[in-house]
Amino acid sequence: MVLCLLTLTLASAPAATKPSVLIKSTRLLDARAGTVLSDQAILIDGDAITEVGPSAVITRETPGAVRVIDLTGFTVLPGLIDCHAHVLGNLKDLSASAPLRMSSAQGALWGVHNLQIWLSHGFTSLRDAGESDLSYGQFALRDSIRMGLIQGPRMVSAGNYISVTGGHGDADVLAPDQALPLRPNLANSVDDVAAAVRHDIKYGADWIKLIATGGISDPMSDFNVQELSEEQMAKAVEVAHRAHKSVMAHAEGADGIKAAVRAGVDSIEHGTMLDEEGAALMATKGTWLVPTLSVIQRYATMSKPNGLDTVALEKSRAILTFQSEALQRALKHHVRIAFGLDDDPDYLPREFTALVKGGLSSVEALQAATIRSAELLRLSTYVGSIEKGKLADIIAVSGDPLKDISAMQHVVFVMKSGEILLQPTPPDKP
Repeated sequence: MVLCLLTLTLASAPAATKPSVLIKSTRLLDARAGTVLSDQAILIDGDAITEVGPSAVITRETPGAVRVIDLTGFTVLPGLIDCHAHVLGNLKDLSASAPLRMSSAQGALWGVHNLQIWLSHGFTSLRDAGESDLSYGQFALRDSIRMGLIQGPRMVSAGNYISVTGGHGDADVLAPDQALPLRPNLANSVDDVAAAVRHDIKYGADWIKLIATGGISDPMSDFNVQELSEEQMAKAVEVAHRAHKSVMAHAEGADGIKAAVRAGVDSIEHGTMLDEEGAALMATKGTWLVPTLSVIQRYATMSKPNGLDTVALEKSRAILTFQSEALQRALKHHVRIAFGLDDDPDYLPREFTALVKGGLSSVEALQAATIRSAELLRLSTYVGSIEKGKLADIIAVSGDPLKDISAMQHVVFVMKSGEILLQPTPPDKP
């Protein structure tokens, strides 16, 4: 099936009134209940959903002057949400020095390109999980989307990675005699952390990103090692929460995961070596997990690393052995799980497959990318489910993802806030 991605509308053009739209569907995911409803219709006025219900009832009660979109044969879902995105730069260049070889301006232009890929896969909202750009290009993209200057998923954004010197969030991978000036995101004391958090908030951060442990993609850190101390992370949480900002923590190793949870972070990213104690602690405190499964799986099996440092490749293969058991512990303890990719958006459908292979049901994987992610990002009032009063973020896929999650590879329709961005091209008439 051929798809057409509609031409972007310039913000300077006169705003056209959106006609009322009626979407007809044979299969619609009720994300809240985790069930599929048959023969439903959705009435949209402007950017919001005004009615949802049986097609016969909604059609009978709807005035004639509406645009009808027939999605019969497809599965209709809420717009998807990625809670762990990195949008800036060339996301196919995995080398540790890539951010140092690109200007902030060029990185943001790449970001405009990357955001179109998220949209094409049905992701109408995302959380940027931090960037190394000192000019905060991710905030410029977020704000430009809100102003209508560019098209993209609605964004909430973390700032820079708050890390220790030499930690996973230290962008300086150069030799000691070529070292960069100390960056404001590097925090080696409790006071440093407070200053780094305030710096991010000053320039517009919605989330604070802490680096609790070493990571995979850099050549310096050890994923087993806790980096920020628990006291530092607790101070970051105190400062951020006082400013009504949320806190996410990159955490691979078990010690760092538990320290971050005790410190009060809102979400753990990756959690690849989560142990029983950590899983129980997360459940007790209500800490979210964004497991980002497929990116490590992809790295570990690379034959051509695309710039990924040899050390990073080896780390990927080593940590992968812990991933499955960690997710099983999270599921056993009923830890709340949200969808996050942490990779090139071309690979978004792979995360659904990885979640299902990891132990989630198909509907749980879809809920992780819709209603659960909306809850984590505090966007539930607006998005995450197809309900009256919510924004008209609606997608459709070819096939039935509840029977075969690989159907998420085949997005054929995307609507964000009532605007159609992707739709099936009607077949040529003979």
